[in-house]
Amino acid sequence: MSVLLLGGTAEARSLAELLIADGVPVVTSLAGAVTDSRLPPGEVRIGGFGGVPGLASYLREHGIAAVVDATHPFAAQMTANAAAACARVGVPLVRLSRPGWAARDDAASWHWVDTIADARRAAESLGARVFLAIGRQSLGEFVDWTDRPVLARVVDAPDFEVPATWEVLRARGPFTLDDELDLLRGHDIDVLVSKDSGGPTEAKLDAAATRGVAVVMVRRPALPEGVPVVRSAAEAATWLRPAH
Repeated sequence: MSVLLLGGTAEARSLAELLIADGVPVVTSLAGAVTDSRLPPGEVRIGGFGGVPGLASYLREHGIAAVVDATHPFAAQMTANAAAACARVGVPLVRLSRPGWAARDDAASWHWVDTIADARRAAESLGARVFLAIGRQSLGEFVDWTDRPVLARVVDAPDFEVPATWEVLRARGPFTLDDELDLLRGHDIDVLVSKDSGGPTEAKLDAAATRGVAVVMVRRPALPEGVPVVRSAAEAATWLRPAH
């Protein structure tokens, strides 16, 4: 059985390690959106497939027996393409998606929104000094915020000219609570804008709760209907044996 693992997350890497240890042939596909990423074990391919037709052709040509979509919770287009391609070819698909942060005790106090545009409008009404922790690819929707101090934290530098009122901090998490408290305090942050990505990067939320910083949280996009979901690499490995 050959497994195609759509990766780019810590969970995908963990699953690749489990499958390799079990002797399961696995190919991890990375979009290549983040530079200097640590490659998972096993075979790795980097780059897109060319939409649904390209992915369907890849599944046929390489004899893929099962696909695990372990991309980022907000990689909605890739998730939709995987569901459509697997349905077209008849290859089993499971979505590996780590739990989000909605179960936190303070989540009810956040300002939940459905889109980045909604997040922008909410943040504008909540304070002047905004911390954008939403990833590089979503920063462009805020580029005309030239009238306020903005702190943007990213792994890779933005691909546009940053306004003079912005500070871009390049760093890779996870971060400690003390780190996040120092960051919010040092920049006098009023509002934190984040996506409900889940995972080990929630110290910023603990820091926001401690300092009384408003939180604007973007909900995850809806998953394609009919695709089973698991929450950990171990659950995905179990799903793959032996029936799949």
